[in-house]
Amino acid sequence: MNTHEYEKLDGLALADLLHRREVTPAELMDCAIALAQARNPALNAITYPRYEESRGIAADWALRGPFGGIPFLLKDSGLAHRRFPSSVGARLLNDTAYDYNATVADRFEAAGLIPFARTTVPELCMAGTTEALRNGGATPNPWDRARSAGGSSGGAASAVAARIVPVAHGSDGGGSIRIPAACCGVFGLKASRGRVTAGPKRGEGWAGMATDGVLSMSVRDTAAALDAIAGYAPGAPYAAPPQAGSYLDAVRASDVRPLRVGILRQGWNGIGIAPECHAAVDHTAALLRSVGHEVFEATLPDIDYDAFVHAHGSILAANVVVAVDARLKALARPLRDDDLESVLLDGYHVGRGLSAAAYVEAVTCLHAVGRAFAAAMADLDVLLTPTLSQLPAKLGHLALHSPDGLGFRAYRTRAASYSTFLPVVNGAGLPAVSLPLSATAQGLPVATQLIGHFGREDVLLTLSAQLERLAPWSGRKPLFA
Repeated sequence: MNTHEYEKLDGLALADLLHRREVTPAELMDCAIALAQARNPALNAITYPRYEESRGIAADWALRGPFGGIPFLLKDSGLAHRRFPSSVGARLLNDTAYDYNATVADRFEAAGLIPFARTTVPELCMAGTTEALRNGGATPNPWDRARSAGGSSGGAASAVAARIVPVAHGSDGGGSIRIPAACCGVFGLKASRGRVTAGPKRGEGWAGMATDGVLSMSVRDTAAALDAIAGYAPGAPYAAPPQAGSYLDAVRASDVRPLRVGILRQGWNGIGIAPECHAAVDHTAALLRSVGHEVFEATLPDIDYDAFVHAHGSILAANVVVAVDARLKALARPLRDDDLESVLLDGYHVGRGLSAAAYVEAVTCLHAVGRAFAAAMADLDVLLTPTLSQLPAKLGHLALHSPDGLGFRAYRTRAASYSTFLPVVNGAGLPAVSLPLSATAQGLPVATQLIGHFGREDVLLTLSAQLERLAPWSGRKPLFA
């Protein structure tokens, strides 16, 4: 197999070739590494490459799971893996090593996904762009290098859009799968709270807002990956309702029952939505109506958006303190001003100033958001929104080394006007997908989001697969110098 053949196929198509013995894991790994070496200089999407070691592992790989033995990328998010150190995009945390694998990492490999590198992230995964100083420069949008690839799974989305791999690990604590999926024109799902374990050494991330998952070129690859990584792990503090049957089987179904889909067109506090994002919602709504779904205007969930943005920021700031202090303790030294980018340095001090009561109040706010969404969705199956309120941000606008001197709280307000419909979903614990169904006249992706009821990833994936059949996106690929 050559790279031109490889990059046309999704993960399950490659797996089919493996199971039919028409190609080997080693050949696929050679293709992925060749594409990484050719395209990553323009993308800056890959870090911690383990190319030669991974070639050896692929050469000895025994086929397993739905993916057999295809190349894969792990996000530099701190997901523990013995083979791959991590920085979480921070100079302070550079080359953090692990003596164990996260449960999800083991589940990925059991599914036949062979990691050969990590992908770039913003510092501590706390931005909707991937421009960490630690990475030596931004990860630009592969469709427009003046714009962001999104974040925090920006490297993963860029690598999938560039066809280095058909599917890559991502994580989402406030839009970190859906933002880069929207920016780069790939598919991304954030699972329900508790669907994917954070174990074995953590119970949850960011007060239950964060979850692991993947970004992919096809809906079916995401469904197969979720089948592989979902499910309760003994000792976990909670879990999403068990799924009856396979997500992959669900997306293969040709019949989709008519659904009631409510549209949210306007953000809280009158936050503006770009015309292109409105047009993408209209396009998605028309596709849904064309196959018999009932689509109507819905009412915004009744939440205090400013209070939510403040609560979300408080939880992030507290987590900055925990991550930084643990590293400083290991290094046996105090914090220096150059350890963190300016926004997160201020965020560290914000977190240091939080009381225990303030943290509990922030978590309580998240739970109230969940109840507000449940009430607003009582008579519908799915909510349809823009994924982003604006087109992919210009580089610098959301950087954590803020050129205009933003403090942490002001930065969170700026981010909230860009990813308006995303962190609230994390707060509510609901599943959501970003669909790359539209593009500007210049080819820049414009995505829409579907939000489902708690535990109903099956509904979102089935509906996404139907939309994918109506308006396929797999043929769209950015050009590279």
